[in-house]
Amino acid sequence: MTTDLKRRTIPLARPLIGEAEAEASRRPIMSGWLTQGPEVAAFEQEFAAYTGAKHATAVSNCTTALHLALLAVGVGADDEVITVSHSYVATANVVRYCNATPVFVDIEAATSNMDPATIAAAITPRTKAILCVHQMGMPCDLAAITAIAKAHGLPLIEDAACASGSEICWDGQWEKVGKAHGDITCFSFHPRKVITTGDGGMLTTNNPDYDKQFRLLRQHGMSVSDRVRHSANQVIFEEHAVIGYNYRMTDVQAAIGREQLKRLPEIVATRRRLGDRYRQLLAAIPGLTMPHEPEWARTNWQSFWVRLPDALDQREVMQGMLDRGVATRRGIMCAHREVPYQREGGYDLPESERAQDRNIILPLYPQMTDEEQDYVVEMLSEVCASSDAHTSNIV
Repeated sequence: MTTDLKRRTIPLARPLIGEAEAEASRRPIMSGWLTQGPEVAAFEQEFAAYTGAKHATAVSNCTTALHLALLAVGVGADDEVITVSHSYVATANVVRYCNATPVFVDIEAATSNMDPATIAAAITPRTKAILCVHQMGMPCDLAAITAIAKAHGLPLIEDAACASGSEICWDGQWEKVGKAHGDITCFSFHPRKVITTGDGGMLTTNNPDYDKQFRLLRQHGMSVSDRVRHSANQVIFEEHAVIGYNYRMTDVQAAIGREQLKRLPEIVATRRRLGDRYRQLLAAIPGLTMPHEPEWARTNWQSFWVRLPDALDQREVMQGMLDRGVATRRGIMCAHREVPYQREGGYDLPESERAQDRNIILPLYPQMTDEEQDYVVEMLSEVCASSDAHTSNIV
């Protein structure tokens, strides 16, 4: 191991972005059309083609995408939405935006995704929708979840914030997450995600009525879009028959997104190679549990997590890695542990809590070298051995 590498800080993530994106951003800048316009329209068409969905609608971020999705399927006051606590808090927050209640179900330990076996018991007369999450890019069990949703007449929304480029085997064919195997799929383009527009989101659906609602609500409920109004050869007066939102993506973001979409296949292929390499290298560290990729899933490895042995302290291991120049993050948060979602008597979500408390997320990004990855694994092995010895001495 080189001394120079040991002095280097290895980040958790790093967006793959460069001259192509910088040059693309010149188009809207030089055209003078900066907000939602022709670049957004082109990005939507290209993203729909990539996923195989009939419709794609660009918005300001994935949180706004999820909000519009819930509104489109009719979630409102006093309704319930079945989802997971084990997700970024935005997944629960958007339910509250609709004055509805998130009903949390537990996850599967192996995949960190919604456990289909917990859904039926959570359905009540107030249940309006199911909101599943493809956590850290790992596809959830859509075949099982869609079957439950259809059996109960419930719309299914997919939180695919992390899942651009992930795939599932559907009816014997590999298909992209976002073909809208449920009713609506929502993506994020935050810099921590696989492709980025700085910030931004996308909804995909095969339902034209949903798509029409997204486009209306994202722009203040305006009856005529800016693009149509500005290109018309007659004066048009728009109307605002419904209360909408300012959830638009800019053309500068979309121009960047179009270049990122071109990179996506290469990015996913590189991440999958690194993920496979992690699984091989980490197998030598005693007691670690790694994520399971089902045979019907192809994850983009937006994040790679490991579960620590019970004897090791999560914070101590993470601090040991940081001291050695390696950034990590704890397991995905649980919304039910945050103040707005706490309730008397608590929740029975043992796997969700265990994932937050025992998992750590390791660095993974497409520019990562084998040498850097070797160093991460070497340092984790060293820290785990040191922490294990320290714990043994205490006992």
